[in-house]
Amino acid sequence: MKSLLKFITCGSVDDGKSTLIGHILYDAKLLFADQEKALELDSKVGSREGAIDYSLLLDGLMAEREQGITIDVAYRYFTTDRRSFIVADTPGHEEYTRNMAVGASFADLAIILIDAKQGVLVQTRRHARICSLMGIKHLVFAVNKMDLIGFDQERFLKIEEQIKELEKELSLENIAIIPVSATEGDNVTKKSENIPWYTGEPILTYLENVDVESTSEEEGFYMPVQRVCRPNHTFRGFQGQIEAGSIAVGDEITTLPSNEKALVKSIHLTDKNVESAGKDQPVTIQLNKEVDVSRGCVLTKDTKLVASNLITATILWMDDSELTPGKDYFVKIGTKMLPGVVTEVKYKIDVNTGEHLATGFLKKNEIAVCDISLSQKIVVDKFNVHKTLGELILIDRITNMTSACGVVEDIFNSENKKDNVAFEYNDLQARGDIFEEFYYNTESLSLSKYKSIGHTYTVGDEIPVKGESYKYPENIDILVLRDWVAIKVRDKKIIDIQSIDGYEYAGVPVVNGRGFAVKVNSAEEISEFLNEYKKMNEENEIEFLNKWLSLETYRRVIFHSNYWVI
Repeated sequence: MKSLLKFITCGSVDDGKSTLIGHILYDAKLLFADQEKALELDSKVGSREGAIDYSLLLDGLMAEREQGITIDVAYRYFTTDRRSFIVADTPGHEEYTRNMAVGASFADLAIILIDAKQGVLVQTRRHARICSLMGIKHLVFAVNKMDLIGFDQERFLKIEEQIKELEKELSLENIAIIPVSATEGDNVTKKSENIPWYTGEPILTYLENVDVESTSEEEGFYMPVQRVCRPNHTFRGFQGQIEAGSIAVGDEITTLPSNEKALVKSIHLTDKNVESAGKDQPVTIQLNKEVDVSRGCVLTKDTKLVASNLITATILWMDDSELTPGKDYFVKIGTKMLPGVVTEVKYKIDVNTGEHLATGFLKKNEIAVCDISLSQKIVVDKFNVHKTLGELILIDRITNMTSACGVVEDIFNSENKKDNVAFEYNDLQARGDIFEEFYYNTESLSLSKYKSIGHTYTVGDEIPVKGESYKYPENIDILVLRDWVAIKVRDKKIIDIQSIDGYEYAGVPVVNGRGFAVKVNSAEEISEFLNEYKKMNEENEIEFLNKWLSLETYRRVIFHSNYWVI
């Protein structure tokens, strides 16, 4: 059986992506006779003065042909004696970057075309970065239009230096740099006599021989559940595609996030019972007992997968409207889709230099690292550990359009105290919620809140005393009662973090760990407040809160047009 290579062509506008693939199909005799005749006839009314315009094989839309550019993603399937291929020809124009990202999401390899006259451009860098973001490990840089520069080796070497810099910047693992002329066929399907100084393989030969199999196997067995199959009351099977590892009848599996254990009773591959199954096979797995599993859950064996509702992700923003923190989306990871909120845009990445730039919002086609809070815990992992559980898309809840795609860089276990720590100093840690925002949800007629994740403050740090729904004095003491820690803030900076046992009232305003004002005005009242807290129980908790705390002193609830309960 021939191996399959899925690859993508990308680059800037008019770099010759469609022409390259069209020439491969034409030269390799991979067209039907009527396709070949139609191509020759269409070319006579084209822009090459009657010469064959190979791009017409892929640019199927009338709008594309009229403009001479690719707009949509064009998929083509072809086979040579050595290998089968699926190729996605993607747009080069910045306006259609989202289309290019869609093509990159399926590919094992990318061919990035570079105009020999122009060299590496910003769009070249953007596409290389997106390919890297999507986990493509093999890149071919095809330096095209060599015929227009007289097959100049010196010019090629200068472009090669630019590519090497990009390789270092993006930590690219496997690259090939090939000089070609897509229109004339040099180094496309056979070695060019016009480029004797190039000793490597032509494009097609390289594609037929390159090994794109991952050198690092994913840990253990896992299968995201796509569907629960119940044809009758005696059978309950879990259907999905095995993403890594193998499974056999009798194996013990763990269901996530319910964390139950069960034995595999039977495995069904299409309409056949099998004893075992492996990676990439679509199966139905029946277990020996009832477990709490539905679509979006994951069956695992020999993995360290966990469930979390807090993640950090690198995303490509593809929406026309800006992304701002606090806006909510549907987040799809694996087979699970659920509400989530982008709580913080940590920084965006300059596509030209790779520099991290501070920002509070994102515009179309920008790449950034963001924190995302999900409405519930789901099974998720870093993209470089378990690919399928580390890929995500953000979907606009109103238009149902895909607003962003990205990969998970880090996950946070909310049951691990360290990940919820707001303040830390020496051996003291305190969970503070004073930076949560309070919103009124007009859809559900209830209060909603969100909190930026992953930031821990210590002595010397400046804290944000003003948010959308809170404003604290610049001099304030924070008493985190549940962790028995006091934080002293002066001129917005933390000057001390200590145990409440050693805390002395200094005459400045006092708040608890949630940002509610503590109604005290003396050391005696502080002492009384702390003593009553120690004696508080479920029966008198409401009485205690009403006596000592005020929500509205430094906090307020505001309306938010784009925030939902999470």
